[in-house]
Amino acid sequence: MRIGIGADHNAFGMKEALRGYIEDSGNEVVDFGCFSEDEVDYPDIAFQVGTAIQRGEVERGILVCGTGIGMSIAANKVPGIRSAQCHDVYSAERAQLSNDAQIITLGAKVIGLELAKKIVDAYLDVAFAGGQSKRKIDQISNQERAYLETGSVEG
Repeated sequence: MRIGIGADHNAFGMKEALRGYIEDSGNEVVDFGCFSEDEVDYPDIAFQVGTAIQRGEVERGILVCGTGIGMSIAANKVPGIRSAQCHDVYSAERAQLSNDAQIITLGAKVIGLELAKKIVDAYLDVAFAGGQSKRKIDQISNQERAYLETGSVEG
């Protein structure tokens, strides 16, 4: 699988460790930065990873910042992207299995590296199950599409 990865300066070390871990597991990694501990704005990186997924350049994304919150909010602003903040294995599995999340976000100041590895494994080891969940994902996608076309929310 081809995975896009990115982080802000608060999570540079965790991103670097996860990049190597994901590559060692046989996946290809596209690194969207940051590339040092110099301060960067996380939205730019989240938008790049989301856009790469939109374009089919990567299949899934893993974003890391201090809490995972900002990255998830930013990634969810890219049309068609579903990003889920995950700090436990079960949520990471469900993010993909039930919610077809193309991106998960992690907080480097919230969880440690070993847990982050387990979360990444849980996320990458499952595929969207469809079923009842597909109906719900379709509702979300249809609402997003309607909003982009009309500028208002249905319902």
